[in-house]
Amino acid sequence: MTFKALIAGSVAALSIGIATAALFDSSAALEEADSFALAPLSLGHPATAATLSTHKAPKILGTPTVVPSSVRARKPISVPVVNRPVKLKGGHTLSGVLIDAGVSRAEAALTVKAFSDSYDPRRIRAGQTLDLNFLPVPESGIETFVGLTYEPTSREIVTVVRESGRFVAERSEKQLTVVEHRVEGRIDDSLYMAGVRNHLPVPILIEMIRAYSWDVDFQRDIRRNDGFSVLYETLEDANGEIVDYGDIHFAKLVLSGTELSIYRFETDTGIVDYFNGQGQSAKKALMRTPIDGARLSSGYGKRKHPILGYTKMHKGVDFAAPRGTPIYAAGDGVVEFAGTNGGYGKFIRIRHNGEYKTQYAHLKGYARGIRSGKRVRQGQIIGYVGTTGRSTGPHLHYEVVKAGRQVNPMKVKMPSGEKLTGTQLKRFHRHAGEIALRFEQSHPSLNVASN
Repeated sequence: MTFKALIAGSVAALSIGIATAALFDSSAALEEADSFALAPLSLGHPATAATLSTHKAPKILGTPTVVPSSVRARKPISVPVVNRPVKLKGGHTLSGVLIDAGVSRAEAALTVKAFSDSYDPRRIRAGQTLDLNFLPVPESGIETFVGLTYEPTSREIVTVVRESGRFVAERSEKQLTVVEHRVEGRIDDSLYMAGVRNHLPVPILIEMIRAYSWDVDFQRDIRRNDGFSVLYETLEDANGEIVDYGDIHFAKLVLSGTELSIYRFETDTGIVDYFNGQGQSAKKALMRTPIDGARLSSGYGKRKHPILGYTKMHKGVDFAAPRGTPIYAAGDGVVEFAGTNGGYGKFIRIRHNGEYKTQYAHLKGYARGIRSGKRVRQGQIIGYVGTTGRSTGPHLHYEVVKAGRQVNPMKVKMPSGEKLTGTQLKRFHRHAGEIALRFEQSHPSLNVASN
């Protein structure tokens, strides 16, 4: 018998007044279980993710264009189940949580065994929630444990139900609807503030900023009356609640009258990236700013050294940031040196190719595993902001070395990423045309609430 058939049979039994004992085996008991707080969204760099709220996102108040998903939401079934959410703490085990909630050791062991068939309990993280489900016995004051629900991510659910004296588990994707939104706005101060004012969700806003960060200096290139547009997805449940954010399909910045458009595209090799209208990857081989949320405190060029007291060439740029802020590898490469280097303090140098290297100074410390000879990927955490060496306060001193000499990271023409050609470029142009048409035919979403 299928899982859905078990549910249907249990509801039928309830409707004809079957004995209480039969209710204990009802797998329908879990259909009404309330979902717990959403798992953290995947937002890229941990430093960025840590600044975002993980509360449930509010409803869409406008009339967005709905793209139906292949899976339809099931209609909830009303059953007299008592749901008890349990927020997990460090050191908790699934068995211990069940026993603490009043489940017998024997039933807890059976539940853990069934759960393990669908999901590894060791992957449950502190801060997540289990929904424990109990069925009251009328007039006796007794509650019988009938199962649990757990959401590893905002898109999937693990369900354990009591069935004829045993427990069975099912892991399935949540039934969600993909909803597409178009948001546009004018920039009066910064892209971030303009996005917030126009109710662009923070995770989408940050992804958009990251996508443009290779070419746009957000401190200098943004002017009053510039503008932005974005076409993105949300994933919603049967109640219209946003449970996750999907992809950005299209974005456009208008900077001093110049349009910079990017399109999300999957290449023949399965790589998903953003490309401009000519099929050039928006991602470059090196990042100009390998740190999130920092302030450019000192530029490239001659200056009076704050400690030495005389004028000398400053062969990099400084980003002021709180001590411990993560620092990222500006590009793929190999760690050439990681250790103390005179006035640089704790220092990392990465070789990216035969022409480019990047250098990171005054670190508080290094990320685990970072050492000479270690291969790193772009965006990987390599160290943390500190104030070691000749430094007056916590900041990252960042240098780009081209052909053996330091160059200005803010002005050097960064090596380009992938360029689409041939039949792949033709496929991209068709894809971009379809997205552009969808964007033009959609209506701006009004009052799209951010989390």
